[in-house]
Amino acid sequence: MLKDALETYLTIRRSAGFGLEESERMLGLFVAFATDRGDIHVRAATAIEWAKSARTLGVRHQRLQCVALFAQHLRAEDACHEVPRTDLFHLPPRELRPYIYSPEEARQLVTAAGQLGPVGSLRPHTFAALFALLFSTGMRISEALALRFVDVADGGLYIVGTKFRKRRFVPLHETAQARAAS
Repeated sequence: MLKDALETYLTIRRSAGFGLEESERMLGLFVAFATDRGDIHVRAATAIEWAKSARTLGVRHQRLQCVALFAQHLRAEDACHEVPRTDLFHLPPRELRPYIYSPEEARQLVTAAGQLGPVGSLRPHTFAALFALLFSTGMRISEALALRFVDVADGGLYIVGTKFRKRRFVPLHETAQARAAS
C-alpha cells in the first residue's frame, strides 16, 4: 500500500516540475523500512526511528523532512497517516563565508589546471577553460557545465539552465572572446 502511494506521490510531484531523485531514493528506503515493520500507513514513530538510523544530524533532518512532506500528502486523503514532527533534528546554524579568489590565485588555478595530465589529452584544456570561464563570468558551475555550442553567441553566452530556470545572456569580455577564437 505504501509503495503504491509513493509511486502516486512521485508522479504528482514530477508533473508539478519537481526533480525528485534524492527524495525518491530516500522515500523508497523509508517505505521498505516501514513495510518490513508491517506498517500500511505512515507512522510518526516509524519515521522517527528510520530517520534516527542515519549517521549524521544533517541526514536525519533531511530524512524526516522528506517523510513529513510525503505524509502530509497522504494525510490529505487518509487521516490514518501520521505526519512526524520535523523539529526533532535541528541543524546548527552555519555561517557560510564565500571564499573570494584573488586575481593571482585565479591565475595560478587556471595555470595549474592547464598542466593536468595525461599529456596530450583534452583534460588540461577543458579544466583551464572551465576555471577561466567561471572566474571571468561569475556563472555557476552547473551553468558552465550545461553549456552547449548553440549557447555561444557574438559577444557572450546564453545560459539556459539557470538556478530559477530562466534564460539569460552573459557577456564575455573582449579578452575572453579573443582567447576563445584562438
